Amino acid sequence: MKKILTVAEMALRELLRRRSVLLILLVLPLLFYLSRRGDHLGQSIRFVCLGLGWALSTAALFAGSAARGMESRLRLSGYRGHHLYLGRLSALWTVGLVLSAPYFVLILVDQHDVRYGSVALVMVLMVAVSAPFGLALSSVLPRDLEGTLVLLMVIGLQMMADPSSLAARLLPFWSSREIGTYAIDHTDTGYLIRGIAHGVISTVVLIAAVAVASGFRLRRRSHLKFI
Repeated sequence: MKKILTVAEMALRELLRRRSVLLILLVLPLLFYLSRRGDHLGQSIRFVCLGLGWALSTAALFAGSAARGMESRLRLSGYRGHHLYLGRLSALWTVGLVLSAPYFVLILVDQHDVRYGSVALVMVLMVAVSAPFGLALSSVLPRDLEGTLVLLMVIGLQMMADPSSLAARLLPFWSSREIGTYAIDHTDTGYLIRGIAHGVISTVVLIAAVAVASGFRLRRRSHLKFI
């Protein structure tokens, strides 16, 4: 546990040193919110949740890429693979919850006749899913640009796809649409149950993907060539 907390502290310090990045992460969901507030208040809640997911996934993508250089040194110091990715996940989840708090307060003040508890649940699930999603992209894709393009494609599809289609259900942020509909439109609890189930399953699957990809990468010895 101590090693996981040490990695989490290192990841947090790395993020805090990038003040301009943190400012962008803070402003991005606000832009999503304001883009729909004028004519569709309900849509603005859905958009701010997607903005949070995009911001945190991007932070996780770059955090995973930046950590590659020191992973080998930490491994030599006695850290195991799960210490590394669980530590970074803990740091990113902490940042995501802190980032979500002011937007939840904004919705409390600015929105009416919505289920605030469900809105809070959407934000928690978005944080839970976004961090391993960004880390999974950084583990699988070798360059930040490729990961950013994939992330942009996923967010764009999540916004445009029919929520009832199979393609939308396979996307990692589909739970936000279901629980958001329950919170905003006061639909039946089926939306809430499906959203929670999807969010939990997506989080577990993505964490498993991060674990497998990280384990495979850490076992590679690219500097060794066998003749």
